[in-house]
Amino acid sequence: MKRVLILCLLALIANISFSQTLYESIKSNKLGENRQIKIQLPRNYDKNLTLGYPVIIVLDGDYLFEPVAGNIDYYSYWEDMPDAIVVGILHGEKRQDDLLYDEEGFPAETGAKFFEFIGQELFPYIDSSFRTENFRAIVGHAESANYLNFYLFKDVPLFNSYISLSPNFSPNMEARLAERLSTMQEENKIFYYMATADSDIKSHRVSIEGFDKKLSAIDKDNVSYSYNKFVDGSHYSVVTSGIPKAIDNIFKAYRPITRKEYKEDILTSENPYEYLVNKYETIKTLFGIDKQILGNDFKAIETALRKKEDWESFTLLAKLAKENYPKSVLPMYYMGIFYENTGEPKKAVKSYKSGYGQIEVAGVTIDHMLSLAEEIEIDFGWK
Repeated sequence: MKRVLILCLLALIANISFSQTLYESIKSNKLGENRQIKIQLPRNYDKNLTLGYPVIIVLDGDYLFEPVAGNIDYYSYWEDMPDAIVVGILHGEKRQDDLLYDEEGFPAETGAKFFEFIGQELFPYIDSSFRTENFRAIVGHAESANYLNFYLFKDVPLFNSYISLSPNFSPNMEARLAERLSTMQEENKIFYYMATADSDIKSHRVSIEGFDKKLSAIDKDNVSYSYNKFVDGSHYSVVTSGIPKAIDNIFKAYRPITRKEYKEDILTSENPYEYLVNKYETIKTLFGIDKQILGNDFKAIETALRKKEDWESFTLLAKLAKENYPKSVLPMYYMGIFYENTGEPKKAVKSYKSGYGQIEVAGVTIDHMLSLAEEIEIDFGWK
């Protein structure tokens, strides 16, 4: 019996999905060597064969890969961000060479070659080896947090999102970057996150605080800037504190509807149904992911429509539910609400009862729908 239990336990463990970490070596003509990288694939990557994933590049992957990859795995598990492929670049003893820039503050010599390695060799390798989407992010710390800014100066920036943790700026970087972001073309949606701490390296902190004032003054719809200065934090703890904050800000649109979003955005909107549609269209546009609308998001919009007594929109919500949950109770449930509140009780009863045998979603049960039908029948003396 004991042996059987052990075998069952091992089988269970084998079936649990974990993120996969690969260690690979890329032959680089730009660098003239093989470069080591770490790759974390999402849970169920091998099962979801039709899905593509955003790519997150981690500079200083020797020590920064694990905290980034851990946070990505955690947040995606709770659906607060999409599953993503995380790629850590190992510098080893070549860090200073990789991040080299000249007196004018531009990548130079080995630094210029490393710049080309990421765009011309690493990404083609990742895109050809794995299922990727167009959304790309890059993370760096200290000198590498400065280096990642160079990609913003391409005509079409290589990355959509930049996570800069305690950057040690190269000459003229603050002025150049502020000007670049303030003139960014509308078709380029950019997320930019920066962080420092009270006990950060003083020269870093002073520059970052001054730079924050410049970036905060930029008012462009296509540039989303966020910043944190952590109390009692250090140059090193800014990494563990800043990464989750950056994820929160960058993937805000992807997250399930929160109470704050419901109160501040949905209830104040003219049309909660359109808000829901726009939210998921934004997810598809930004991240390249055709995300199924969450059941709880349907419930949030239902509650808002009830408060506004916008019964007509329930027909649209029913159609949307049919597209997302075709074999569920939701389409009939929302049509029942529409009929019940627009003077057609018989059709409401029929809709509520037609949910029998369908899949229950978002807390809407068959028993609840049958009880709603029964209440109408009793009210009108039909039962």
